[in-house]
Amino acid sequence: MSETRIHVADHITHNPGVHFNELVRALDLAPGQVQHHIRKLLSDERVNRTELYGRTHYYPPEFDDWERGALALVRRETARDIVGCLFEHESARPDDVADAIGVARSTLEWHLNHLTERDVVRKERDLHNHVTLVLMHPTRTATLLDDVSPSLPERFVDRFDRLIDTLVEG
Repeated sequence: MSETRIHVADHITHNPGVHFNELVRALDLAPGQVQHHIRKLLSDERVNRTELYGRTHYYPPEFDDWERGALALVRRETARDIVGCLFEHESARPDDVADAIGVARSTLEWHLNHLTERDVVRKERDLHNHVTLVLMHPTRTATLLDDVSPSLPERFVDRFDRLIDTLVEG
């Protein structure tokens, strides 16, 4: 295996759930080079690929479907903030989470739809049909959060979304 391919595989191992554009930026390689090495790593089953919510993410082969989905989501700052808020409070009402992390309720719901779809968060309803948010697998989720360190471009995109939310609401 070439030195560049080893470098690509190592980056994926140390940054599970990394998406293609971040691989290109982090490794300072041309997109075609990354594509070539990714294809080889996929065919050798040294990495796995999952396409979720408009991005292609890469993982070491030992990550299961739940871990791949959860990591793809918590790589987004807003989803990570939602999960962090639920860690802090164990459970919370959606309005309280939106206020705590500073996002519009519509933005919160967009992320919650994905978090519930991937079984990271559960919406529990009481007798009055009020919703409370709860982490489904807190221990597993905490372990995955240790693997996530969002890139500067990812943070800019998330913060731009929050700015737009603020302007639309105001």
